Amino acid sequence: MDGTASTLRYPWETPPAEGEAMAIADGILWMRLPLPMALNHVNIYALDDGDGWTIVDTGFNSTRTRALWTDLMAGPLGGKPVHRVILTHHHPDHVGLVGWFQSKHGAELVTTRTAWLFARMLTLDVQETPTAESLSFWRSAGMAEELYDQRASERPFNFGDVVWPMPLGFTRIAEGATLQAAGRTWDIRIGNGHAPEHATLWSRDGDLVLGGDQLLPSISPNIGVYATEPEADPLSDWLEACERLATYATDAQLVLPGHKLPFTGLPARMRQLIDNHHGALKRLLNHLKTPKTAHDCFLPLFKREITGSAYGLALVESVAHLNHLHRLGKVRRTRRDDGAWLWEAI
Repeated sequence: MDGTASTLRYPWETPPAEGEAMAIADGILWMRLPLPMALNHVNIYALDDGDGWTIVDTGFNSTRTRALWTDLMAGPLGGKPVHRVILTHHHPDHVGLVGWFQSKHGAELVTTRTAWLFARMLTLDVQETPTAESLSFWRSAGMAEELYDQRASERPFNFGDVVWPMPLGFTRIAEGATLQAAGRTWDIRIGNGHAPEHATLWSRDGDLVLGGDQLLPSISPNIGVYATEPEADPLSDWLEACERLATYATDAQLVLPGHKLPFTGLPARMRQLIDNHHGALKRLLNHLKTPKTAHDCFLPLFKREITGSAYGLALVESVAHLNHLHRLGKVRRTRRDDGAWLWEAI
């Protein structure tokens, strides 16, 4: 879901080119790595600790990305070692090369316990065909028949396809902890909803925030429900986290997000991230005057038809909004003969 505001400002209109780095604050470099998807990049930040670097997130594990990292370390990072990796959350575009930095470069991994557990569990979970639970979940969401048949017969995406194996061991951060990097003290504040125990880092001097995917400027991160926890309500977690983190936001802060451009105007953006979903819930509830499957709810949620590679993310976000309304007691659901849930406003 998109959102912009006149109070948001982007100090840099152009991101660093591939293989290059841009200084955006004293001792802090911004880099960008490619992703093979519609959201075609992830932002990476390097924090200068004097004798080495702390990097925030890593990009996918691929031959291309490893080669880019080798060039970045020899070039913009000046040959100094990467001695620490801060992982904001467990998604593969952020954790992909964490294990590579640990095992090949001796880096320390710093992250939340849940992010580490999810990431390591998923790297060890290899599936050659979709699980029965996945098939049941797709049916319950009313997945389009032709897409269901296609996915049921092909090898599913495996986390380990783009994530380097992760060795044992990490250093835990949690809500209220602090961390030293680039000559600054950073307060750890935990987000949720997009990913459980998503770490954000707030500089004590009040001018910088490392936001990961919890604090994005012009897109709202995916809030999804999956076969692993089909009754989950991540939207409640998201709204709670946004309300709580908004109390720390100021217009003076430069936010360094996981995607798109660094920005200022965080108070207004936090309000948008909340209001966008409340607006979507209102549209969805009106849409459910007659029974619908999750598949049938794309238009009121996203204000457009969804096709192609975006379908899977749209489906899990649709389920998240329906589960939230169900938790609030505003909709009921019944099973259709084919296994799909039909949702209807009460």
